Amino acid sequence: MNEQQLAEFKAQLARAARGTFWEHIGAELASFADDRVVLTLQVKPHHMNLIGILHGGVSATLLDSAMGVLAAAARPDDTVVTTNLNMHFLSQVKDGEVKVEAELVHSSRKLITMQGRIYKDNGELSAFGTATFHVIDRRPPKAE
Repeated sequence: MNEQQLAEFKAQLARAARGTFWEHIGAELASFADDRVVLTLQVKPHHMNLIGILHGGVSATLLDSAMGVLAAAARPDDTVVTTNLNMHFLSQVKDGEVKVEAELVHSSRKLITMQGRIYKDNGELSAFGTATFHVIDRRPPKAE
């Protein structure tokens, strides 16, 4: 995907995200290719849990979102939904920026399998996971 295509994809994603949980979290699409996506998130106080580290639900959301964007892009004429998300938490994040990488592992007619990793800004692996997405049907028509 060239720079112009990436800019168009980012704009499309931003329009779709208005008023959604994606917008609330504040993740940014850093790069996108047919088999890989990278998101970033500047960790802020509302992302923290009660002990002052990145909430596990935020990490799960980031991985699910990164893998979901890639799954949806892999099947642009269909609707895909997460059917399974498996997480492994390795090290805590207290501040800074996290980088989320997701990549396509396998795609069949009805299922898409992804894997993803979350890195701290020092490059240390914080969490990783896998997800399965079910292709349920064609996308509904866009509302005007």
